[in-house]
Amino acid sequence: MTSSRVTVFDTTLRDGEQAPGCSMTVPEKLRLARQLDRLGVDVIEAGFPIASEGDFEAVRAVAREVRRPIIAGLARAKQEDIARAWEALVYAERPRIHIFLATSDIHLQFKLKITREECLRQISTSVAYARTLCNDVEFSPEDATRSELDFLCQAVQAAVDAGATTINIPDTVGYTVPEEYRAIIHAIRQRVRGIENVIISVHCHNDLGMAVANTLAALEAGARQVECTINGIGERAGNAALEEIVMATRVRPDRLQYETGINTAELYNASQLLGRTISFAPQPNKAIVGANAFAHEAGIHQHGVLSNPLCYEIMTPESVGAPGNRIVLGKHSGRHALARRYTELGFALSGAELDSVYQAFTALADRKKSIYDQDLIALLPRSRREPKPAAGPGARAAFAN
Repeated sequence: MTSSRVTVFDTTLRDGEQAPGCSMTVPEKLRLARQLDRLGVDVIEAGFPIASEGDFEAVRAVAREVRRPIIAGLARAKQEDIARAWEALVYAERPRIHIFLATSDIHLQFKLKITREECLRQISTSVAYARTLCNDVEFSPEDATRSELDFLCQAVQAAVDAGATTINIPDTVGYTVPEEYRAIIHAIRQRVRGIENVIISVHCHNDLGMAVANTLAALEAGARQVECTINGIGERAGNAALEEIVMATRVRPDRLQYETGINTAELYNASQLLGRTISFAPQPNKAIVGANAFAHEAGIHQHGVLSNPLCYEIMTPESVGAPGNRIVLGKHSGRHALARRYTELGFALSGAELDSVYQAFTALADRKKSIYDQDLIALLPRSRREPKPAAGPGARAAFAN
């Protein structure tokens, strides 16, 4: 029976960095690698050593200083790439060379300009050479989901026969859908000799918004390594988001019976550090780590959350290391949330006073995008505006776009 333990392969420092505006310096990569170590990822893909001197130095620095996880370096199926990757990884406690070569006809014809037979020879030669340097070799048939299935299986077979220890099946352009991806993984498990002795990995892009769904479908089919990034950053529309995959398994163990070694209380810290490093945060409505992930403005939702957070929160903010839920006051808010904030500010309003203030509040919220504590105090009758105790952050925005 296939183990339920899933290896988490983080490629924030490699594929994530390839997103426009996301390049990182050596010290920045090292700082993020230490956070990924605290997070508990199993594999850190630290970069593409032959791409630049900076990338080489970053991989070497991470390999030397971050000792617990496997440290991977990317290489094309070329001897010079593989040798350069190994030079960067040689001091790692647990090094991995990750080789890729496209297998779809469109890539073979227009990008690589080689035949299928040449492709298979290159896979065999490159993986075999990497195994003379390193015991842990991963192979990725780039654009696997647009490759003809019979040829894809031949390519995987060539890599397995040459000694690959992990086979990654990338949805390089975010083209597949869950049922199709599940069938591809199932076919490889059925048709490739010796596949039971290697780990099947998946690497999904989000061009159609299905990267996480496809990843979970592949796990159901028997894949046991997921390649992902913090905040889902990466080429074009990005990669499968690490935090979404992990929390899906934590929140729904009844349907997703997989284990990871991730310390989920470090997810928010990882997201925040990445945002500071690349100078932009995830969109506010980003699942798990977005600014609005635990924010509530609608009155019905606010009443439910104030009564019991489980009414509208399927995980606690603390479980992912977030600072807590946030009741946002705006035109959709109800009396319960408004009364709660006035109490926090030191004003206990009667029912009649609350009714009067609530009418003024909704009228103001229709005109003003940001409601501040001083706005709430100004809505009170002048005789009620007594000095309040310091019971919360003063003058903070209660609603902001």
